[in-house]
Order: sequence, then structure tokens, then C-alpha cells
Amino acid sequence: MSFAFVFPGQGSQSIGMMNGYSDLTVAKDTFDEASDILKKDLWNLVTNGPDELLAQTVNTQPLMLTAGVAAYRTWLALGGTKPKVIAGHSLGEFTALVVGEAISFKDALTVTQVRAEAMQDAVPAGVGGMAAILGVDDAVIHEICLLAKEEEVLEPANFNSPGQVVIAGHKSAIERAVVIAKEKGAKRAVILPMSVPSHCSLLKDAADKLAEALDAISLSVPIIPLIHNVNAKPSNSIDEIKYALKTQMYSPVRWVDCIKSFIPYGISTVYECGPGKVLAPLVKRIDANLTGIAFNDYAAMKQTLDGVE
Repeated sequence: MSFAFVFPGQGSQSIGMMNGYSDLTVAKDTFDEASDILKKDLWNLVTNGPDELLAQTVNTQPLMLTAGVAAYRTWLALGGTKPKVIAGHSLGEFTALVVGEAISFKDALTVTQVRAEAMQDAVPAGVGGMAAILGVDDAVIHEICLLAKEEEVLEPANFNSPGQVVIAGHKSAIERAVVIAKEKGAKRAVILPMSVPSHCSLLKDAADKLAEALDAISLSVPIIPLIHNVNAKPSNSIDEIKYALKTQMYSPVRWVDCIKSFIPYGISTVYECGPGKVLAPLVKRIDANLTGIAFNDYAAMKQTLDGVE
């Protein structure tokens, strides 16, 4: 059975999200390693919060990276084998790079911290926003953005599954888009509790800061094919990786295309590796022939491995 691993990004975090891994030394050791590198107690933060600190971009991004790496290391420690292909949603692409041995865990944490700070500084609080629109096709999403943006920025940010798209831009444009979306027949149009308008052109300056950080570290081509968000293709050179990571910050996450790109690899099952159950349910909506399973705790991994055996 050929399988793929996908890694979640910002939005899957919650207090206690690693409780399902707390009895495993490898997971705790991964958090200790990250805490030593970043000089902050990540395990305490993920276990006890508070929510307002957990939700800060500068904390959330290294936390989600660490959680994904901890989960993958647990999979290997339990006897799991390497996936045939990998991808990560937004920030999760950095987790995938670590898993694909294209970047060290230490460098990934350092770059992620720069990325998070640059994103948080790029747009003043209260200026930007994001909204989820459900139940209309992509052409209608583009129409909504054109109608609502006026003289501001408003763009598709995440094509998560057919009929589930996130848009990003100026807060006032987001508010107009929610109203227009309902008029256009959207089943739901809801503003998300995020002040950073990820994956839109408001983050181009932040992307330049990320590019500088990437130039300062060592990168290599992944040993496992890694499908990038911006073009749903694997990278074949270091320059391609840098370009994909930089442009990802101000370009939409083409998650539907990423999952479809697994098909030529003979994939039948996609495992979401990390806390939460955000990506796994999207898999079958994108392709009915695929199965999505969330490894949000040790028990789910063990059950899967026992089933394989």
C-alpha cells in the first residue's frame, strides 16, 4: 500500500494538542530540543497555554512545526516506514522539508521564527483578515474578490477542497466579501479569527525577509518527493525550493491540486501527521478514491501499524 504524509499548518493548534503523545519519550524529546533552540518552553505552552499566547503567530508556527516533527519521529520509532510522497499545508511545508531531510530541524525552527515575525509585522493589527467561503465554485470566489476589493487587496488564499476556499486581504474588503458571498449563494461565509492575511500580496515584504533567512541556511533537495503549495509540483533544485517557499507567503495554497498530484505516485491513503483533524477530512472531498486518516495521537498510529501487520 502506497501512502503519503501531509502536515498541518497554523489553525490546528490547541491547548493539550500533544496529550495523545505525552507518554512517548520521542515526542517530548523533540519538544525539549526545540525549546533549547528557541529558548522558550514549548511543551509548557502547548500543554497549559494560555490560549492568547498559543494563538500568537510567533508561537504558533514553531509549535506546529515541532508538533509535526514529533509526530513523524514517533511514527518512525513505532516501526513505520517513510511515505512515498509528502506535502504540508502552508507552514506545514516546513515540516515536510524536515521530514524530507531538505532542511535540519534546527534551521527550520530558526527560519520559521523569522517567517512568523515577518508575517506578524507585515500588516498592522486590525488591518488585515481572512474569511472562509463554502459552497461556491472557484470562479465565483474570484468574482466575489473582484466585487468586494474596491481599491484594496482581496485574494483567494487557500483552495482547500472543492467548495471550500479561504480568502485574505484588507479587513474591510473581507467584510464586504462575506456579504457578497451570501448573496452569490455561498452556504457559509465566515470571518476567521486571524489578524494576519496569509497568502495574499500584503505579505510580499514579509516574503523578502524569509528569502534572506533561507539564503543563510543549508538546503538540499528532499529525499522524498515534496509537493509544493504554489504549483503542486515537486522541487528538483535548491533554487526551486527557495522560490516555492518565498512565493508561498503571498500566493494561494493550491491544496486541491497538491492532493491530486499524489495520484501518479500510486497513493491510496493520505495520513495527516500532527495534531488536529483538519487535512484528513479534505482528502476524500478532493478525490473519492483516496482515504484520509489523521494521526492526531499515538493510538491512531498504533492502530494503523497493527492493521498493516
